[in-house]
Amino acid sequence: MIPTVLFYILVAVTSIQLIYFLCFSSFLFSKELKKTATTKPISVIICAKNEAQNLTKFLPSILNQEYPDFEIILINDASTDTTLEVMQSFKEKNTSIKIVDVKNIEAFWGNKKYALTLGIKAAKNEHLLFTDADCYPKSPSWIQEMTSNFSEDKSIILGYGKYNTKKSFVNFLVRFETLLTALQYFTYAKLGSPYMGVGRNLAYTKSEFFKTNGFISHIQVRSGDDDLFIQEAATKSNTTFTINPDSFTISNPPLTLKALFRQKRRHVSTSSYYKFKHKFFLGIFFISKFMFYLLATLLYFLFSWKMITLVVAIYFITFFIVFGISAKKLEEKQLVFFLPFLEVFLLLFQFSIFISNTFSKPTHWK
Repeated sequence: MIPTVLFYILVAVTSIQLIYFLCFSSFLFSKELKKTATTKPISVIICAKNEAQNLTKFLPSILNQEYPDFEIILINDASTDTTLEVMQSFKEKNTSIKIVDVKNIEAFWGNKKYALTLGIKAAKNEHLLFTDADCYPKSPSWIQEMTSNFSEDKSIILGYGKYNTKKSFVNFLVRFETLLTALQYFTYAKLGSPYMGVGRNLAYTKSEFFKTNGFISHIQVRSGDDDLFIQEAATKSNTTFTINPDSFTISNPPLTLKALFRQKRRHVSTSSYYKFKHKFFLGIFFISKFMFYLLATLLYFLFSWKMITLVVAIYFITFFIVFGISAKKLEEKQLVFFLPFLEVFLLLFQFSIFISNTFSKPTHWK
């Protein structure tokens, strides 16, 4: 009796996963929106804290963008290394650069949102494009590809931030988690319920920022300058996305599980501030996937292996099709061969982060 009940639960959670895969397909097979031919003045905003080396290496790729009218706002967020000196050396040779030097104050110590707010206020243009100091555009057309999605209706543009490819398990895990996250937030945006973006590659208007009073409603949360802003400002009508490869940014991934764990703790800590509907559906996705693996493994010893194999086969065939196409679109085809293993490990990894964040919260953005 109990094995039969567990089998029906397995069928139920597998069906839930298939529904999610079907929703992901709505993003994967969607056509890109028609873009505007105009070139709006753009302010590229980069907030840096102790990023002297990365700025030296990656800032030239921003300066060399093939776009006729843009400025670069470099925000030095109370760095203790030579970040400010590096910024000043670039500014001496490039009149398009403006530096915002942020000092620590007691009320906003270690708060990236405070630094970003000062940078946004310093920007002279209405249309803003954000990336990080440790990122570089995949193409010299990055600004063009991202900002061509702005229109009278669309004031928030979600982009994709890739990680460099390296031959290591941690690298595969980082890239798979990034792929899965992108697949989710692009799909939710496609279905009219945008819930997050990534600060490595995000664009919105200054008007949209001030319409929500900036980050003020969640200024006390050290992380979330990207996803919590999207939670508050993004709607079905004002948000779109692009997956054109020329719009991608690339950055170096965490090199160790410890570094990845620390990074994802900071990211996951913001999810408790999401809208209920987003927490609910993201939670159901995680729980149903966890239950699928748990029950499928258990029932192989308690139930008909042929029935279990059929259910598992349906799941993995759909899984490989959807994630295979998404990996191709987002240039992560190498991950396809390791998908089941990466998914299981990521589930366990995310569960450990949830437990850790339950007992303590990350306090600083860097």
